[in-house]
Amino acid sequence: MTLDLTAETAIDAPTLRVDRLSVRFRLPTATVTAVTDASFALTPGTLLALVGESGCGKSVLAAALLGLLPANAETRGSAWLGDLDLLDAPERVLSRQVRGRRVALVPQSAGSALAPTRTARSQLHEVIRELRPSTPDLRRAADALAEQVGLDPADLDHYPHELSGGMAQRVVLALALAGEPELIVADEPTSGLDRPLVERTVDGLRAIADAGCAVLLITHDLAAAERVATDLAVMYASRIIETGPAHDVLATPWHPYTAGLLDALPDRAFVPLPGDPPDLTALPDGCAFRPRCPHPDRCSGDPALVTTGDRRLACAPAC
Repeated sequence: MTLDLTAETAIDAPTLRVDRLSVRFRLPTATVTAVTDASFALTPGTLLALVGESGCGKSVLAAALLGLLPANAETRGSAWLGDLDLLDAPERVLSRQVRGRRVALVPQSAGSALAPTRTARSQLHEVIRELRPSTPDLRRAADALAEQVGLDPADLDHYPHELSGGMAQRVVLALALAGEPELIVADEPTSGLDRPLVERTVDGLRAIADAGCAVLLITHDLAAAERVATDLAVMYASRIIETGPAHDVLATPWHPYTAGLLDALPDRAFVPLPGDPPDLTALPDGCAFRPRCPHPDRCSGDPALVTTGDRRLACAPAC
């Protein structure tokens, strides 16, 4: 079942249009069903939060968009960035024209993304020089990027180990913005940060979206998504099962899985979801959430696509 956000009634002139993206990994003894028929669109100024428990396929989807999947991956569908299908583009095009320039990645760990033996400034200068070779004043350009992400330009003269976790993450944000991309993909950028740093990091992503960039925030932190997302997509066992404006989805979740994620938040019921997600090498037929669903008696076993306005749901009709 596909959640299609690419209909004419959805979003006009998207920066990114993903249509029925699927990813499988062929292993010697099994097949990993990592992403199944994912469809969504992102426009300038939109921050779409893709949420779900760890292992549901969120990061694999991000890797597919950037052409960073391993050799044993099989992809199907399309992911259009303007007139370029990212899934069909050769590595030469992705490396020279897309990564860093049109699509930038904010990785999970700032510490592993920064070279420990060079100052943040030297690394930022190198990226600007590579991506914007006509820049007349590297120092001024780097200082402007630092200020854009909430850093004092003097902080750039420190080595990564001299920066706090939040400062290092903002350096990574500055690196991502250096090529003036159309799309930012932030893959679990708040992992390992305490709550104040989480909030500052996602606030920075929201500011980037407000400035006109499209942002895809991949996270299992629903509270962070609730804080900054304009739109929300909920993923479970390789499938996007609910989408819509973030405020609407969070206020009145349609899918029982979405409701369960919200109930697990400390400022709500603080009740964890029962059970565990299914193994992606052995997904059940029909609704993969049925073993954990609080309403299994209402489930037909075959998820149906329900569309109302700009909200979409993949669930049994009775839900």
